[in-house]
Amino acid sequence: MGRLLTIIVVVWLLIGALAAWQRGYFGDDEDVSCKEFSDTALTIVAGPLNYVGVNPKVKCRTPQPSS
Repeated sequence: MGRLLTIIVVVWLLIGALAAWQRGYFGDDEDVSCKEFSDTALTIVAGPLNYVGVNPKVKCRTPQPSS
């Protein structure tokens, strides 16, 4: 049972990674923002749901250093 669950989770995440790749989230940008990272991670976790209309987006603000 545990092996089957592991296979399902791995396939789910691979499908999510494919969706993130198709959306162009894996670019050559060296400076990745909080929003870009979060959108990519949520797309991967959403897995096959991306293909039925789910398009996860995150509004993310990181604190700026004081001058």
